[in-house]
Amino acid sequence: MAAPGRTSIYQSEVMSVSNLHREILTPKAKRGRMQARPTLSLLDEDKAGTHQPHDDALVVTIQIGGYDVKRVLVDQGSGAEIMYPNLYKGLGVKPEDLDSYNSPLVGFDRKMVVLKGMVKLPIQMGSRVVEVNFIVVEAYSPYTAILARPWLHAMKAASSTLHLKVKYPSGEQFEELVGSQAMAR
Repeated sequence: MAAPGRTSIYQSEVMSVSNLHREILTPKAKRGRMQARPTLSLLDEDKAGTHQPHDDALVVTIQIGGYDVKRVLVDQGSGAEIMYPNLYKGLGVKPEDLDSYNSPLVGFDRKMVVLKGMVKLPIQMGSRVVEVNFIVVEAYSPYTAILARPWLHAMKAASSTLHLKVKYPSGEQFEELVGSQAMAR
């Protein structure tokens, strides 16, 4: 295939176009080197244990900074990990542990949120540990923290509010974090 117009930054170069032979276009099967890899998927069976239909948020218990933390919202629509005052105080994070964070932040109610700073903490799921930068805010929330897209991407995870699960690769298989409908209400 060729695109009309100049195809090179050097005007003296010529691009040739020719028909490819059929055997070049047909990939040949490689033997002995192909491995079946599991596919990350969320199926109807993954809804087992949930009350359907529902519109509950994905709320989990997860290990943050070495502590089991309840009422953590997994929100793939958010772009920043957030920590609320109860968790900040409960983990014993001190003001001197915070790095400055000066970007404005808008809450769910579309109001500016008072920022205390940012702290990096490990989150552990199964055998996986990911360091997360939490923005510490001074605001009310029914949640203790919000985990967002940066964490999901670092985990190479897929989340589903319908299934109330987060699935992520761990070695040659997938593990899952199951949300709680009781905590979501």
